[in-house]
Formats: sequence, structure tokens, C-alpha cells
Amino acid sequence: MPIDLDLLLQAYANGIFPMSDARDDPDTFWIEPEFRAVMPLDGFRVSKSLAKTIRQDRFVVTADTAFAQVIATCAESQADRRDTWINPDIEEAFCRLHQQGRAHSIECWSEGRLVGGLYGLALGRAFFGESMFSRETDASKVALAWLVARLRMGGFELLDCQFMTDHLASLGAIEMTQSAYLKLLEASLTKAVQASSGLASSTAVGAASGGAWGSLDGALAAGSAAGASSEDFFSTGASSPGKRILQALIHTS
Repeated sequence: MPIDLDLLLQAYANGIFPMSDARDDPDTFWIEPEFRAVMPLDGFRVSKSLAKTIRQDRFVVTADTAFAQVIATCAESQADRRDTWINPDIEEAFCRLHQQGRAHSIECWSEGRLVGGLYGLALGRAFFGESMFSRETDASKVALAWLVARLRMGGFELLDCQFMTDHLASLGAIEMTQSAYLKLLEASLTKAVQASSGLASSTAVGAASGGAWGSLDGALAAGSAAGASSEDFFSTGASSPGKRILQALIHTS
């Protein structure tokens, strides 16, 4: 049975998300974990090797150009992950959310091949990272770096990573109790609702007007950070997309 999108959005607004036990499991469960992983947007760690990869533009990075392919690849089994939690109902629901402009993807390309990426849901000033994949070294890390820069540029305040892993911890993610997470989530949604006149009666709907997902695109195209709040994300000395993204990350890291 298709997942009701209004119910799905309300679940995320209350700190709950869907998962399945396996790719071919028809059942979808609602998860509210005891502990949550969060990536502080001003605390993303960039190692020397990752900085070199970003600076050299080893991958062509795009956003929302291959959402269906990204989520389908995330759902595939791998040598180190025989089963995934993304069943067809979850995949279909997020594709519908993407069509509504609520779910987004970041893609990393190499010679025209999709070699890394991630996807998630934007709600208010929060972004819920769902899953990522990598087919070449550092591809998922580069995708996450671009996501962090995009969220910072767009005025987001919370990057939810669901469960802590060694990989996320190495990049700066922190773990907190669900109760502490819910306070951060409420704040990120409340501010968005307050900024949306006439929509304050509905958290899930009003929150949709929060963070500006596309702000980074305009800044990169213009070669400057016009309208990017008071932070000087990019300087005129940053001549390539990778160098500008790296500059944005190192600015407060």
C-alpha cells in the first residue's frame, strides 16, 4: 500500500521515520530511536585527502538531476550490506516527495557515470539525510560535503543523520538522545513556520517554506555569495566549484 505523504511528513516533524527490514519486505515500520546522529553544519570535518579531492573537482557534483537513480542505487545490496531498509513503498513515496520539491539528492559523477550520492527530505530548516552510496573512493564524502555547504547557504539549522556510524563520526557527526534531538527539530521547524505568514497552523506545511535549498546554485553561478546572509561564504579568489565549496566548509570548521 502506498505511504500517505501527509502522514510521512507529520512523522518526520515528530522525529519518526520509516524503515523496512529488507529490500523485498512489503512491511514498513515507523522508527523512533533512543539515540540520534546529527551533523553540526559548522562542524563538518574535512581531512587533507578529502580537501584535495574537493579542491581538484575530481567529481562533477549536481543536485536533483538523478533522484530516482540515487535512491534506487542506495536501495541496492552491496558486499558489505546484503539487505537495505529501503523497500519499494519507501522508494516510491520519496520519489513522489521529490516531485513535490520536498525530497532532494546530491550526485557525484565521474566520466558521465553516477559514482556516489545521497538523498533526503527537507522540512522547514531541517534536512533528514536518508541514505548515501559510493562507487569510488570519497564519492559519498564529497556528496555530503556539498550537502553541508548547500544547507549552510540555504539557512538550514539541522542535518539529521538518523543512526551514528564510524563513517559519520569521522566526519564530525555527534550522537544525542531522542529528547535532545526533538528540541533541535522543534526549533528548526518553529522558525520556519513563524517565517511563513498564514501557514503557522500546520507544522508540516508551514515548515516547507523554511530553508532555501537552491541558494547555493545561484551563488555558484554568480561566483559570489550575494544574499547569503552575513557570512562571506565565497571570495573572488575561489575560481572553481570545488574550491568554493571547500572555502565554505573551512570557514567555520
